[in-house]
Amino acid sequence: MVIAVDFDGTIVEHAYPAIGRPIPFAIDVLKKLCYEEYHQLILWTVREGTLLDDAVAYCREQGVEFYAVNRNEPEDVEVSYPRKVLADIYIDDRNLGGLPDWGVIYRIIKYNESWQDAYLNNDMLPPKKTFFAQLFSR
Repeated sequence: MVIAVDFDGTIVEHAYPAIGRPIPFAIDVLKKLCYEEYHQLILWTVREGTLLDDAVAYCREQGVEFYAVNRNEPEDVEVSYPRKVLADIYIDDRNLGGLPDWGVIYRIIKYNESWQDAYLNNDMLPPKKTFFAQLFSR
């Protein structure tokens, strides 16, 4: 699959134009999708120029190399705004409902689960407390 991934708010926390703190498990999941499951990752971000170079360098330092950046193919001529890359899946914090946990994202892609099933089956989430456990833990 071709997977388009946003940068700010998705791979790192929002701190634009700076690079924010890493979002837990984002890099780990991207490495797994790219290098173990052989999906093509496209970095799809509003960043351009030096700010884009910084984002690409950050990902490269973390061990993630994208197939293409803000375009469909590495050799495509850079497109001016608005740009829309063609992908099977778009991972973006601006999704309806926001950015799910990266464990949920992985399960949706790996096991073709619905959002609800991936969330319920996500072993990265802490176990939910029962009503009484919540009541007496205060």
